[in-house]
Amino acid sequence: MIIQYKKRAVKAINSMDKSTKQRIKIAIEGLTQIPPKGDIKQMQGYKDGRFRLRVGQYRIIYKYTDNGNVEILLIIDIGVRGDIYK
Repeated sequence: MIIQYKKRAVKAINSMDKSTKQRIKIAIEGLTQIPPKGDIKQMQGYKDGRFRLRVGQYRIIYKYTDNGNVEILLIIDIGVRGDIYK
């Protein structure tokens, strides 16, 4: 499985401190396992099958896509709980 990041997710990760980056990285690696690990819920109101993963006060918005025979984990956005859904 390949992990891809959108530009705003990379920007969010780069603005975090080292310990938070490590927690986010471990959580994202847990999404590549079968079944995915973590507090995961499917997001309402989106037709593209987005999910959110809770890591403390942070939320990781992601979805799975398929590129031929390779499965891709696309990290759409990462942010604090109150701001991520706006």
